[in-house]
Parts: sequence; C-alpha cells; structure tokens
Amino acid sequence: MISFLDFEKPIAELEARIHDLRQLDGEQEGGADIEDEVSRLQSKADQLLREAYENLTPWQKVQVARHPNRPQFDDYIDGLIDDFTPLSGDRAYSDDKAITGGIGRFRGRSVMVIGHEKGSDMASRVRHNFGMARPEGYRKAARLMRLAERFELPVITLVDTQGAYPGIGAEERGQAEAIARSTETCLDIRVPLIACLVGEGGSGGAVALATGNTVIMLEHAVYAVISPEGCASILWRSAERAQDAAVAMKITAQDLTELNVVDQVVEESVGGAHRNPASTIAALGDAIAGALAEFDGKDGGFMRQHRREKFLAIGQTGIA
Repeated sequence: MISFLDFEKPIAELEARIHDLRQLDGEQEGGADIEDEVSRLQSKADQLLREAYENLTPWQKVQVARHPNRPQFDDYIDGLIDDFTPLSGDRAYSDDKAITGGIGRFRGRSVMVIGHEKGSDMASRVRHNFGMARPEGYRKAARLMRLAERFELPVITLVDTQGAYPGIGAEERGQAEAIARSTETCLDIRVPLIACLVGEGGSGGAVALATGNTVIMLEHAVYAVISPEGCASILWRSAERAQDAAVAMKITAQDLTELNVVDQVVEESVGGAHRNPASTIAALGDAIAGALAEFDGKDGGFMRQHRREKFLAIGQTGIA
C-alpha cells in the first residue's frame, strides 16, 4: 500500500473514497451508479496527481525522494541486472550493508554495479543502516571499482543516501578519508563510470559514488552538499526553515542540469517512481545504455581525462 505525503492529502481522500465504493460494490449490487462514481472520482484523482507532480516545490521533491516506497538498490538489480553476484567486504575491517556491490550483466554486457541500499521495511532499514554507509562501505566501493578497472568492466553506481553515517565509530575509523579515497578512485579508474542519482544524493556520502563520466538523475531525486534541515540549522539556527533552504540550495534535477552538475534527467512515472517502479527502472536502464554507448571504443586515458575536465568545468562562469 502506497503511503501518501502531506501535499497529497486531497488525492489520498479521493483514493479512500474510491476504495470504499469498490468495497461496497463488491458486497452488494451497486449497479452502474457506483461504477460511474468510481470512474469520475478516479479521473479526478488522476488529474490532481498529474497537477501536483507537475508543480512540485523543491521541498516537496525532497519528500518524494525520501518516500519509503521508492525503488531501492535491490529493485534496480532485479529490473536491470542479470546474474548479479554480490561481492562483500573492504578487506580491512568488515562488510558494510549500506553499500552493496557486485558483478552482473546489463543488457548482455558485464558490469560492476555499486549502490546504496536503504531497505524496504523497518528490519531491513536497520540492517542497512538506512543507507548511511560507514568507512568500510566506501572502502568496499573503492575496492570494487579497482576490481572493475582490472577486468575492464564499466561501473554503474546507484546513489540514494541522506549522507555518510556520522557516528563516533565511523569517525574513529576514518570516515572522511574513506569518502575522499572513494571519490579519488571514481576520478582515477580507467573504465566508464555512469552515476545514477535515484533518490537522495546527500553530501560527500553521495559524491563518493557519483563522480562519474555521466551523471544521470531521476526527475524527483535531489542532490546537495547537506540536507535542507542541516542547512537551515546552520544558516537560520532552525530546522523549520528547511523549505527555504531547499529552494536556496538548488537541489532539484532541473536546477542541477542548468548548473551542469547533472548530464541527463530521467522522467519518472506520474506520481513518482514509487507508484510505477517498473516503468521508471526501465527508463533509467535506457538512459544508462545510452550513456555507456557514448564511451564505446574509448581508452582508459580518455575516461580519466573526460572526468577531470567535466568536474573542473563545474561552476565556471566564463569571467576572466
């Protein structure tokens, strides 16, 4: 069952009314009158849904990006990757469950896939630490990227995290160094890296996997150096100004495309990816395939130089 967000309250009320009428129709002979009313209400609900998602504010996009029913890493693997074999551990401390990675076949092509996993219910969210990786997660990611480079496998990353885990143990084990090392590895490997922002792209925890040759972002995903609540707490000393922060930070896919941070935006199903995951996952697969095709026949030196030039160009104004 889909959870409704605050701004979807009118839609939720219509859906509840439709549900009640369908139950009534099943319990007794309601005739054409109930069917007509259901059809009318469904058309109205669909219209409200389209209008709402065509005019989302940045803060509403944050809410959609965090939706608990949004597709997770395992959903993308099931929809896009054949013969996926997970690879575990950083070979130094342990295996972090917030970042998953492994080898599989994407449309007949061998690839390395690495991404954040938030979990789909409370038990799995706790197991995956809500997608917030510890240092060993980023060291695992760097290890797998080097393995992909050794066997000349393209790397696909799926980014969805509020940020790296800020716990004491994580800091003691070198969280900042691990994030920096993973980001450095993204820039250094001699194979194509296609980064996909599929939910929240939070802080360095996202950048550590998103420094790719091509950065693809889902329509209602967000990407920022800090959460809107964190930004508001720093600037205005109140997390209640998160909506203002979301606007000021330019965190939406549309804003980031204009700033040349994101290369391609993939449209989501009407009402967000959580309402029709299969359609959105397929559309992302098409975007990944197109991005990989652009680097066919290019050597390792080109891959590294392409990423270097791409990220050095971000933020340039052309003013001498």
